[in-house]
Order: sequence, then C-alpha cells, then structure tokens
Amino acid sequence: MVARRAVQAKNWPQVKSCAREIISRSRDSAEGYFLLGLFEKAANRREQAEKAFSRAMSLEKGRYDAAVELAGQYLRSHRHGEAVALLGQYESLMDNSPVYLDMAGTIYTNAGVPEKGWPLYKRANELQPDVSSLQENLAACSVYVGKIEDARDLYRKLLETSPNHQRNHYELSRLAKAEDSRHVDQMKTVLESKRLKPEQNIYLYYALGKELEDLERWDEAFDYYKRAGDGAASVANYDVETDVALIDKVIEVCDSDWLVNGAIQRDSAEPEKVPVFIVGLPRTGTTLTERILSSHSQVESAGESFFMQIVIKQVSGVRTTDSISPAIIAEAAKKDIARIADGYLQAISYRLGDNSLFIEKLPENFLYLGFIAKAFPHARMIHLNRNPMDACFAMYKQSFFRYAYALDDLGPYYVAYNRLHEHWRKTLGERLIEVDYEAMVNDQENQTRRLLDAIGLQFEPACLSFEKNRAASNTASTVQIREKIHTRSVYRWKRFENQLAPLRSHLEAAGIKVD
Repeated sequence: MVARRAVQAKNWPQVKSCAREIISRSRDSAEGYFLLGLFEKAANRREQAEKAFSRAMSLEKGRYDAAVELAGQYLRSHRHGEAVALLGQYESLMDNSPVYLDMAGTIYTNAGVPEKGWPLYKRANELQPDVSSLQENLAACSVYVGKIEDARDLYRKLLETSPNHQRNHYELSRLAKAEDSRHVDQMKTVLESKRLKPEQNIYLYYALGKELEDLERWDEAFDYYKRAGDGAASVANYDVETDVALIDKVIEVCDSDWLVNGAIQRDSAEPEKVPVFIVGLPRTGTTLTERILSSHSQVESAGESFFMQIVIKQVSGVRTTDSISPAIIAEAAKKDIARIADGYLQAISYRLGDNSLFIEKLPENFLYLGFIAKAFPHARMIHLNRNPMDACFAMYKQSFFRYAYALDDLGPYYVAYNRLHEHWRKTLGERLIEVDYEAMVNDQENQTRRLLDAIGLQFEPACLSFEKNRAASNTASTVQIREKIHTRSVYRWKRFENQLAPLRSHLEAAGIKVD
C-alpha cells in the first residue's frame, strides 16, 4: 500500500526504495519489478524500464499492467509492431481496468491503428464514466474511426462541464461547418473572461478562425488565424533556415548519379509487398488521393508513419536528438540502401494485410523520394500538386506545421520545397506520378482512371465513392474525407487576397506562378 500511494503521489524516490525492499525480500516478486519499472520509466531510462517490466511479466503471467507499460516503452523506441503484438496478447486480461484500457488505447492509436484503440477507450468509459481524460481520448479516437457524431456529443458534454477548456473547443470546431455564431460567441466569452497571454490562447484562436471562415466573416477569421500563428511562432523556437538547409542537402546528395549507384535492381516480377508513397505538402489532397486508391479492392492503406524517416536516421548512424538533419541525410546516403528497404518494410509490416499494394501517406516523405526510389524499384510515387496560395493558406490556418505559423517563414519554406519538387521531376522522371488537386476535384472519374492506370490497376467504381470507405484515418483531413468530393476549397485563398499579399509577392519573386 505504501508503494502504491507513492506511485499515485509520483514520489519516485520512495517508489524506488519500496521496489528495492520488496525485491530484497523476494527475488521472485513481480510487484517489486513492476514498481522498479515505473521508477525507471519516470527516470526516462527506457532500457532499464523494459527489463523490469519484462521481468515482472515473466514472474507473473497475468500482469497486464506490466505488459501495457512494456508496450509503451516499445513504442518510445519505435518498436511499434512489437507494441501492438504485445497488447493483443493481454487485451482480454485488462477488461476491468479503465486506467490500462485507456493506456493501451493510446498506444494503439499512437501506433497508427486507432481502430484497435477505440473499443478499449469505449470499455474504459463504460467502467468509469464521466472522467474527462477518458472521455477526451474516446472523443479523439472516435474522430479517427469515423464516428463523428459520437465525438461531437462527447466534446459538447465535456464543454458543459468545463466551458473554458480551449483544446476541446478547438476539437469541436473541426467536426462540422459552423451554421451560426453560437459557438463563436461562447469562445469569445472564454477569451474575455480568462484574459490569458496570446500563446495560451492558440487553440481557441484557430477554432475561432475556422468557424468565422465557415460563417464567411473573412477579415475577422484571418485576424484570429494570425493571432494563432503568431502565438504559436512565439513559443516554437523555429528557424526556417534549418528546414531550407535540409532540403538543400537532399538536393545535393540525392542526385542522378547517386540514385543509380548501388540501387536495388528491378526484377521482372514485383515483390510480395509494393509500397505506394503519396507525398506532397500537407493539405494538398494527399488524404483524398489515399482514400480514392484505398477504396480499390487490390490496395490497402497503412496510413501515415514516420518509419521512412526513422529508418534513415537509424541507418545513418548519426547520434543526435534531431529527428532528421543534413548530417543524417549525408551519412544515410553512403550506406547500403537495402538496409533502408528492409528496415522500412519490417517496421510497417504490422499494419499490412493481404494486398500486395499498400499506401504510405505521410506527406513529408517528399523529402525522401530519392531514398524511396533507390530502395524500392517497384514503388509507386505519387506527388500531389495544388495551387501554391491555396496550399500555403490551408497550412497556415492549421496548428500542425511549424513552418506555416508565420507567413514570413511559409514563403521561404514553399520556395525551398518547390526547388526540391523540380529536382525530383528531373531525377525521377516518369517514375514520379503527378496528381493535380484541382483537376481531381473538378473531374474525379477521369482523373481517377488516369491515376489507376499509372499505377497499373483497372478502374473500379468504388474509387469514386471513397466517402463510404470506413477505414480509420488519423490525419488532419479525417473529417473532410467522410464527405463527397467538392470544389469549395479551390481558390479559397482569394477570400484573403489582401492579407496574403506579402506571401504572394514572395512566391512570385521566386518565379512561382500563383494563379
């Protein structure tokens, strides 16, 4: 009891002391090793935590709590498949523990399989209703699996209890088009009553911008988008030149000669698993294209993952806290490309089913198209194009992209991205399949037929009804892809032409056509 109270109080020195005492009395105490694992986890010593939780499980087979904790450590070390497999073995044992059901649901969701997490979140809420943290996790996962109305009900209930909760206002605003100003007025009341610093209001600013745009109050909407971006930029510690330097290094290293030298040879027969990488800037139609293709009977989607980036870093051997850097690119480019191919396929295998073609849809994989082309000679690489101003504005009004918080950063970033795009066009040639967002939303059937033909598939009518695709989607577009294709977002930026004039000038000065 003393040890468990210490855990609840997060008194980690006492937890360690209790664990050591229990183990000294009995070397076979699963509880002692479990407590030791919790201490090592709090101390951020992953390997020691894994060993302690594993020991607890070996000593007492039913320790689902140790299994979930171990799965969490696996996830931290990018062993996603092992985490998912371990949870699958213990799900039935944790059926009466809301804490560990919730934790397991979060691990599943963070591992890119929210459809496995949702039933666990649901059960946790049944066992312990009216706990806000459990409700919030269920609501977020409900969005990913397409249960939009359930999520709206949950967020409304949460806001009735905690009307000043900014993140929940933000999440609710994303779930439907605002039809009147009631929620806008509620959010403004929160701003006026709390009077917080701008960087503490970021989610509320983005939510207000979104709903005011829905209501066609254009100038007011942009004002809140700008407040949100300025607030986020003030605490982001971001320097766009860091990203520009990364892009320039990719262009320098991944040239035509490198692409051919040491590449995996393309045999006549396709391998058992062939990736279809859908890339481009975020908010350019990558999720739309994924849903269209994954509605085909011969294609499945593995969603978005950072596995390509993770494996490139691992293979590079560069020891750094950076997730990616010019040094990582330079060193990885010197290594055997087969290590990247094998590492990626191993990492993502737990998400794959029976189809040979599978989609990987992380937009930012446009950085790694050279590695992809060299590692996977049969891979399809699809790049989404969208009007530059629409693309930039769509990113600017979201909370997800550091390079888009400020127009002064977004302009240089887009110019560098465009330079990389032209580089891939020259080096990859016909292997790069280009899709124009505007063409797709204006002429869905013909563009879908063209795309399917480019990747070697026969047309199927189901691809035109992608909104009926019930697969989970853990992306910024998870709500939009539940509705039919539309053209409402084409030239949306023109509603904000005056405010976006500096961005337009920057792009045009770099020779980028924006109309």
